[in-house]
Amino acid sequence: MYSQITSNKRKSVILLLVFVVVVLGFGWLIGEYYQGGLGFEGVTIAGIISIFMSLGSYFHGDKLALATSGAKNITVQTNPYVFRMVENLAITAGIPCPKVYIIEDQAINAFATGRNPQHASIAVTTGAIEKLKNEELEGVLAHELSHVKNYDILVMTLVIVLVGTVALLSDWMFRGSMFRSRERSGREGNQLIAVLAIVAIILAPIISQLIKLAVSRKREYLADASGALLTRYPEGLANALEKIRTEPKAMDRANHATAHLFLSDPFRKQISKKVSNLWSTHPPLEDRIKALHEMGM
Repeated sequence: MYSQITSNKRKSVILLLVFVVVVLGFGWLIGEYYQGGLGFEGVTIAGIISIFMSLGSYFHGDKLALATSGAKNITVQTNPYVFRMVENLAITAGIPCPKVYIIEDQAINAFATGRNPQHASIAVTTGAIEKLKNEELEGVLAHELSHVKNYDILVMTLVIVLVGTVALLSDWMFRGSMFRSRERSGREGNQLIAVLAIVAIILAPIISQLIKLAVSRKREYLADASGALLTRYPEGLANALEKIRTEPKAMDRANHATAHLFLSDPFRKQISKKVSNLWSTHPPLEDRIKALHEMGM
């Protein structure tokens, strides 16, 4: 389990570094395209706008995620079973007990949100509470607490900032190239840069989204390993994921903006494993279950 955690942390850092290189390379290309004119100023403005947009998401995104999923806050008085389970796991993990929410939905799922362990919330569906055994539900909640302890939300916020920056730069460069294409059409030295700029406009947003999804999938593997380490019983989460795998029901209030937060894909898309490896917010359940079984050996 420790090996799995170390490996996934290393891979996540590498992916984030690649992401930063993509953004910096895009910024350099814009600077070259505009030859020091408005290019660098445009990069700065786009970056500032992206950061301000992401700060709003960073400080208030958890409230939005909880609201869009229809989550309702519970206390030890209203639901002692779930609340005490989260509280005990938080004590074991050595972090403050997060706020606990219930989502009225028969699908088995859960998610964690918040910018750090001091400002965290965990939401779990009624389907998970009703259909999972005690050790299975404990495995699910331990997985979500691991997202909090490992600062996964912070990592995903950084990725969102970078994705937003790439999207803004791509849009800004596309609009700028439309107005400047005639002006530069006769300058032979700029033709290669112009071609590279067009390629970047098309590919950069796609590459940034792929990296975002890859980081999200790596964090799921890390949370699986960390959750198993927390409960010392990998089979609990593995059995819960097996029930999710065999359950065809999607969540009633699934949302693309928050899909990556959930324990498993809330849309339950039936796509091939090869496609899933590229475009899904979550790794295949079969791979996660297999890895958990191997941890328990």
